[in-house]
Amino acid sequence: MKGIKKYIFFTLTLLSSVQVALAQVTISGTVVTDKGEAVEGADVFLQNTAYLTYTDNKGRYKLTNVPYGTYALAVFYMGKATATREIILDEGKMTLLVDFELQDFSTELDNVVIKSEREATTGIRRLQSVEGAAIYEGKKNEVIELNDITANLAVNNSRQVYAKVPGLNIWESDGAGLQLGIGARGLDPSRTANFNVRQNGYDISADALGYPESYYTPSTEALDRIEVVRGAASLQYGTQFGGLLNFVLKEGPEDKKAQVTTRNTVGSYGFLSTFNSVGGTVGAWNYYTFFQYKQGDGWRENSQFDSKMAYASVKYSPSHKLSVKFEYTFMDYLAQQPGGLNDYFFADDPRQSIRGRNWFQVNWNLMANIIDYKINDRLKFNLRNFALLGGRDALGNLGRIDRIDDLEMPRDLFSDDFNNFGSEGRLIYNYTIGRQHAVALVGARYYNGFTDRKQGNADATSEPHFDFRNPDDLEGSDFNLPSENISIFAENIFDITEKFSVTPGARFERIYTGAKGYYKDAILVKDPNTGLAVDSTFNVSESKGRERAFIFFGVGLSYKLKNKELYANFSQNYKSINFNDIRVTNPNLVVDENIKDEFGYNFDLGLRGNKAGKFNYDVSVFYLRYNDRISAIQKKDEVNVRLYRFRGNISDAFSTGIEAFGEADLLDMFGLNNNSQLNLFVNVSAIHAEYLSSNDPAMDKVIAGKKVELVPPLSARTGLSYINKNFKITYQYSYVQEHFTDATNATLDPSAVSGIIPTYYVMDLSASYRYKFAKLEASVNNLTDNHYFTRRASGYPGPGIIPADGRTFYLTLELKL
Repeated sequence: MKGIKKYIFFTLTLLSSVQVALAQVTISGTVVTDKGEAVEGADVFLQNTAYLTYTDNKGRYKLTNVPYGTYALAVFYMGKATATREIILDEGKMTLLVDFELQDFSTELDNVVIKSEREATTGIRRLQSVEGAAIYEGKKNEVIELNDITANLAVNNSRQVYAKVPGLNIWESDGAGLQLGIGARGLDPSRTANFNVRQNGYDISADALGYPESYYTPSTEALDRIEVVRGAASLQYGTQFGGLLNFVLKEGPEDKKAQVTTRNTVGSYGFLSTFNSVGGTVGAWNYYTFFQYKQGDGWRENSQFDSKMAYASVKYSPSHKLSVKFEYTFMDYLAQQPGGLNDYFFADDPRQSIRGRNWFQVNWNLMANIIDYKINDRLKFNLRNFALLGGRDALGNLGRIDRIDDLEMPRDLFSDDFNNFGSEGRLIYNYTIGRQHAVALVGARYYNGFTDRKQGNADATSEPHFDFRNPDDLEGSDFNLPSENISIFAENIFDITEKFSVTPGARFERIYTGAKGYYKDAILVKDPNTGLAVDSTFNVSESKGRERAFIFFGVGLSYKLKNKELYANFSQNYKSINFNDIRVTNPNLVVDENIKDEFGYNFDLGLRGNKAGKFNYDVSVFYLRYNDRISAIQKKDEVNVRLYRFRGNISDAFSTGIEAFGEADLLDMFGLNNNSQLNLFVNVSAIHAEYLSSNDPAMDKVIAGKKVELVPPLSARTGLSYINKNFKITYQYSYVQEHFTDATNATLDPSAVSGIIPTYYVMDLSASYRYKFAKLEASVNNLTDNHYFTRRASGYPGPGIIPADGRTFYLTLELKL
């Protein structure tokens, strides 16, 4: 490590010396209001670079050592209209003076649509080449701007929120919006486990290595935006095949000492939600806090829920160079699980429940500290420290859904406690090579996870009693599951020309995962008294650990033209086996004892572009290779003459296809723009995913050539939004084609754990109207009351078919003071 630090220091010093020796340009000027008053603390930056500075108390700013080229110079200040100006820096020019006059908004900020030179007003945008302490050049990405979409935010309706992100498979098995389940390109959507899920840049999943499932999903009403970066994010954020999903929460307004917002929602089937927040800026302190409570009976029988969520943040900025932020997040919910259905039960009545004793509870406590320090105009430092204290408990009968629940039998209780902490530091540096601009990013991460996992019998009641009957002698298992990760990563943008750039990157990973504990097993032995075969239960102790280290590489290419960009990206990926793959007792699932990690890569090639207020599009092709893919297949137990699911490294696989998104303002297109918008968007993905060869000849006969499960061959989402001043209305249509849920492509299973997901479509209608400080929202989800499902579960909340909600109505009143 000392050698690496010396090398980085020497490299940065050398590059800095080279840059000073070159004739570069200094940009300076003043920023004032339309009344001529100096604006202090305005952000002045060059778009798509890390060059950023702030105005002083006289409104003055200065950007030094800027290389020759063409840039967009922008000024941002809360409460003022953003100003952007194109500048050209050529040889012979040592200084450039650019003054700005910022205009006031004519109406409330929430009602104003800012049409910049780069983005159309669609509710979705692209990340710039450099944002904050991260590089996104040449990467496929989307940013969902929550303030610009009309959707049901109270229930975190993912079908509506992620409607403009192509290629996603969305599980709709939680009508309350307590958990998020999205996957992409054939990756399992279960609790979004194949994405690196973060909040404000730090981890929020149960265990980033051993159990990367997200039981906590931030309230959509508290979000400013959602950042989605595909597989290429493995170089900066982790090795997951899906990429990055980052929830960015709101901060307090900078121009008010206190702003209070209350949102209250009522809906079908006893739904009630109240969201209340307060935030503002006092001197050098910015704060934001919210509390949300929601409850309901659910669309199905035995679906009641009760959820509480709270968040508090405070940021101290003693100067424009330094900010220190502290955050705390709390979530607690209890939900009854109606269980799965088989195909016959679903066809008869999808609202019925044949499991009345299943419950699920989650308790989540997240702490974080974020430090940003601008060392100079070219060098910035970011540090994120975070910790999780949480747990989840699943209680009920996990037996086959085609078997009656014996109310006299004890229930299974699965209890996990998570204790994790980590730290991630980044340096981002602007420099030049000759006349060309470059940006370097280096970072390091340490992560330590610890999970205490228990499985045993609970009481036989139907109440949410999360207590073991025999805590000192569990009937299932008791394991401690530690994990540790050290990572070092680097990326660099090289501008070959003003239009073409190359961004190579690398990531070193050292990973340790272990397991120590015991489980109980049963075998048939002969009773010496009767001579008959009987079950004999015995303890099996395990203590094992696995350490591995490797380096990943990737490269991104970008070629920019006016209003468009051609991009390509290649990145290697990796996923370690999780704790469920080590040891869990599930009557529906058998895990291969020799299961191992998965490796592969992502490749994207696309064209994207936009023109402010007119259109926005992104069309790309991709190829995902998955070696030693872990999946579950249906097998037959010849001894007990029953079907069961077997989980292991079943085969190599690939997924390839087209992902396309486009949106346009139809009124503007036909010259009918009269302060109204009529935005039409279309989001289509066509994917072919197939299993290749397997090292097991017997498996190869069953798997080779079969379609990869959880990959709809065709998905389409489209919508039409009309906006007129304070009124918005959005119609949305979603279509998902039939696909399989297991690798053998089974179409029928008596337990309903395997089988097809039939083709389905669903429509939604949402509207909002704002009058001064009040806003009224209404929505109808599943307008035509279609009966469909998106998931067949092997464990909780099943097993079996998990129906999606039928038609539901919601009404929200928002007051902002």
